[in-house]
Amino acid sequence: MAAVPSVSRVAGEAPVVQLSGEWTLRATAPHIGELRRALADAAGAARWRLDGITRLDSFGATLLWRAWGQRWPAAVEVGDELRAVIARVAESAATPLPEPPRYGALDALAALGYATLGFRRHAIEFVALLGQLLLDLAHLVRHPRDWPLLETSANVYKVGVKAMPVAGLVGFLIGVVLSYLSALQLKAFGADIYIVNILGLGIIRELGPVLVSVLVAGRSGSAMTAQLGVMRVTEEIDALAAMGISRTLRLVLPKVLALSLAMPLLVLWTSSVALVGGMVSAWVQLDLDFGFFIQTLPRVVPVANIYIGLAKGAVFGLLIALVACHFGLRVRPNTESLSANTTASVVTAITIVILVDAVFAIATRSIGVPT
Repeated sequence: MAAVPSVSRVAGEAPVVQLSGEWTLRATAPHIGELRRALADAAGAARWRLDGITRLDSFGATLLWRAWGQRWPAAVEVGDELRAVIARVAESAATPLPEPPRYGALDALAALGYATLGFRRHAIEFVALLGQLLLDLAHLVRHPRDWPLLETSANVYKVGVKAMPVAGLVGFLIGVVLSYLSALQLKAFGADIYIVNILGLGIIRELGPVLVSVLVAGRSGSAMTAQLGVMRVTEEIDALAAMGISRTLRLVLPKVLALSLAMPLLVLWTSSVALVGGMVSAWVQLDLDFGFFIQTLPRVVPVANIYIGLAKGAVFGLLIALVACHFGLRVRPNTESLSANTTASVVTAITIVILVDAVFAIATRSIGVPT
């Protein structure tokens, strides 16, 4: 058991301070407050006796050096070993800390170059993954019995059917909110019937595909990345390679096909539920009956908008699955890499979806817009 450190005064002609016990971090921590007060009261003593100290580390030496005002007292009785410890602390205290270098133009250029090289590396690996999937599809065309139908159907159920409740709930609430906010403005101008135009075009053409893509990227995309990452950590992917089984054919391709097939259906489902929510809100706010809403919707929203929404869903699903599998295969065999790549997968997928949606908006700006 460690001896309790103590500070005591020795009676005599000149004030003498006697230190004893173990002056280490472990021993002084429970009594640090009272030790600091005792050292502060004894700071004016001219003579210090340290021969009672049994152990001294850098923490205890720092306490003493600060209590002495960072200079040796007039008289100190201390052994050579303890004196060397205090001298090392005094030397380090006298050496100023180096100033951190300022962030300059070269540092900014280096950061830009590092980011560019990282993007180039990601792009090369992404293109290589896409090319391997095309080679796998060519192989499956020549050998139809090798199609991973069971894996694909299982992934369709996981990313499609199991996502329907949350997608429907979010879609309904978004439809209610959008209809409510639109009704507040339209009511002021007496343009109540135009709420059908706003909800139809906004949800079917834009909001439905993007909303579903964000949900799927956070739900299914992260799950795909985590699954492949865990397989990398547990060396299951290496085991597949050792058995001569293609990882892209059995792991990546079913996920890409399943999400590409399920996303248009999810977009259709979510957009329909969102329109129902908007219809209910319009009935409550503007007293527009359901029959008028259903009859007016096909007239003000051309059918081309449905095709655009479904095409967005298919493209977004393909991109989300590719991004998720890309980051999943980049996971290194440690948990830190798994969490970092899962986060990067979700953020990258959502960013790509928004960028591609902007491209869609520009490319289809004259299609399906009522005149």
